[in-house]
Amino acid sequence: MPQSPGIMELVERIRDEDPAEAAGRLADLPPDEIQFVLSRLPEEQALAVAAHLAESAAPEEAATRAVLSGTEETIGELMTVAPAILPAAHTVAEALAFLVKSTEISEISYIFATESERLVGVVGMRDLLLAKPSQTLADIMVKNPFAFRPDTPVQDAVGEVLYRHYPLYPVIDETGRVAGVVHGWKLYERIATELSTQAGTQYGVAREEQIRTPVLQAFRMRHPWLQVNLITAFAAAFVVGMFEDTITRMVALAAFLPVLAGQSGNTGCQALAITLRGITLGQLRDYPVGQLLRKEILLGALNGAVVGVIAGIAMYGYAVTTDSLEPALLGAVIFLAMIGACVGSGIFGVVVPLTLKRFGADPATASSIFLTTFTDIIGMGLMLFLATALIL
Repeated sequence: MPQSPGIMELVERIRDEDPAEAAGRLADLPPDEIQFVLSRLPEEQALAVAAHLAESAAPEEAATRAVLSGTEETIGELMTVAPAILPAAHTVAEALAFLVKSTEISEISYIFATESERLVGVVGMRDLLLAKPSQTLADIMVKNPFAFRPDTPVQDAVGEVLYRHYPLYPVIDETGRVAGVVHGWKLYERIATELSTQAGTQYGVAREEQIRTPVLQAFRMRHPWLQVNLITAFAAAFVVGMFEDTITRMVALAAFLPVLAGQSGNTGCQALAITLRGITLGQLRDYPVGQLLRKEILLGALNGAVVGVIAGIAMYGYAVTTDSLEPALLGAVIFLAMIGACVGSGIFGVVVPLTLKRFGADPATASSIFLTTFTDIIGMGLMLFLATALIL
């Protein structure tokens, strides 16, 4: 996007203004220019101006609100103006003269070379300084550089920057013209933000909640998911209730219900964490979901078998000391149930977040609540079913 005339003068002008007045000057600018100006103000002043802008932004100004709140969904909402765009036919001497006259020399990492206004190459500062003055930018540029489109989802862009480490990424429109640039640190910041919020969102903590969030506001954010958790817990309780007679006749099983639930829940959370990480970093675009499922099924079987042996031996010893029915069969039931529960929880750890994403929901939001319900039902239900079928 071409730089608006006088934008640097505007930056200097609002440095001495109060936040409300500065916000009034910025209110009519495009979101990318607002971000450009804010990025050049002192941090405290920029935050104060942004707060006034957020309050005054109209509901339909979604792009402006996205920039101010950090919830940008496309590259177009993250990009700023490109400070250095020159024709590829320009010589190195002409490019150096341009840099000398530029008021934004500190912002220039690359010169974007164009032909007929279309991006054809990128010139780094090192290559420019080491080149002969008579050489053209076309002689020293990196041809056909990687570039984003304004409508590229930020989540897709995050996956790209993991393999392309640049300080700046050009953004081009459908005609190939340079629309702006995106700073690499913004995308890496988004990665850090997404990963840091996942721990909370898995348990129904909103991304917007911080340690300074008022009690009532935090209550409104958290409580609905606790109600969902309560309802789903009733489902697990119903399954256990179906085998009340089995538990009454073999009390030893009750002692191992939390053991089974804990192991299967941890296995599911491990699979969930890997799946969410893959979604956030864009790794599942190149890694088949079926292959991930097979991996988690195998891991669940291996972990369940190893843990199941120990749990089975413990059950046998406990059953013997408490004079329970068929101690050996009880040990076998725990072993088989542990394998089945860990395999099932691994599957759900992959399926739950992908299903939420499929239906347009945040794959991290309350995934753990649903996962815990599924793992409890399959783990405890399988153990009680096996005990009923094999012993009673």
